[in-house]
Amino acid sequence: MNEILTALWPIFALVCVGHAIRRGGFPGDGFWEPAEKLIYFLLFPVLLIYKLSLADVGAVPIGEVALAVILLLAAGTSLLVAVQWIKPLENSSFTSVYQGGMRFNTYVGLAASAALFGDEGLAVAAVVMAVMVPLLNLLCVLVFSFYTRKEAGLLSVLLALVKNPLIIACVVGISLNISGVGLPWALASVAGLLSGVALPLGLLAVGAGLNLSALRKTGGSVIYSSAVKLLLFPCLMLLICGLFVESLLVAQVLLMFSALPTASTAYVLARQLGGDAQLMAAIITGQILISMATMPFVLAFFPAFL
Repeated sequence: MNEILTALWPIFALVCVGHAIRRGGFPGDGFWEPAEKLIYFLLFPVLLIYKLSLADVGAVPIGEVALAVILLLAAGTSLLVAVQWIKPLENSSFTSVYQGGMRFNTYVGLAASAALFGDEGLAVAAVVMAVMVPLLNLLCVLVFSFYTRKEAGLLSVLLALVKNPLIIACVVGISLNISGVGLPWALASVAGLLSGVALPLGLLAVGAGLNLSALRKTGGSVIYSSAVKLLLFPCLMLLICGLFVESLLVAQVLLMFSALPTASTAYVLARQLGGDAQLMAAIITGQILISMATMPFVLAFFPAFL
C-alpha cells in the first residue's frame, strides 16, 4: 500500500497544484487552452511514440487486452442502459452519467502506468488505449444519438478517430518497434526531453480544469456515476481478468485503467451533442477528487484476488 501511495501521490499532488494556480490566476486563463492543445497534439503523442518504440511491445498479449476491454465496455453499457430503463433520468443527464461511468482520463492513466509499472506498463497502457479509445468514442456518440436525437454522423466519428493523435501515436510507435526501425537517435534525444514535459504539464491541466462550483450544484447523479466508474468497474475488471487474463502485469494495468476517473474531454462532447454540460463538469471534478482515495485502494487490494 505504501508503494502505491508513494507512486500515486505526486500524480494527484500535481492535479491539486494545477487547480491552485488556476484559481490564483497564474499564469493567466489564456494559458490553459493552448497548453491543453500542446499536450494533446504534441507532447502526449511524442511520449507514446518514444516509449513504444523502445518498449517490448511483442510481450503484450494484445488478444487478452482487447477481449478484457470489450467485455468491460459491453458490461458497463448494458448495466447503465438497464438502470436508465428501470429508473430513468432526464435524457441529457443520462448522457453525462454514461460518459462519467464509461470514459477514462488519459493523462492520469499514462502517468499512473509509468509511475507504477514503468515502461512495460506503459506499453500495455498504449495497447489498452488503442482498443478502448475508438470503441468508447463510438459508444458515446451512439448514446447521444439515441437519447438526445442529435446526430453526429458515423463518417465524422470515424474521421475523428482516424485523426486522433493518441491513436496515431500508438500505431506509429508500435510500428517502429515491431519493424525494428526504431527511433533515430537524433529524434529520440529530442523526444526524450519532450516526454519529460508531457506528464507533469498534462496533470497540471487536469487540475486547472476542475470545476468545484459545478460540483456544489449537483447531487445524486455525481455519486451514481462515480460509484459505477470508480468501484463497480474495477470489480467487473477483476472478474474479467480472473477469467481471461494470464499476465499479472496486464491484469494490473487493466485494473488501474478501470479505476481511473472519467475524461476531461467528456465536457466538450456533452456541450457539442446536447448533453448536460454542467452535470458533466461536476462528474469530472467529483470523480477526480474521489479517485484520490479509491485508486490506491483498488490497486493495493484487488490484485490479491487475481
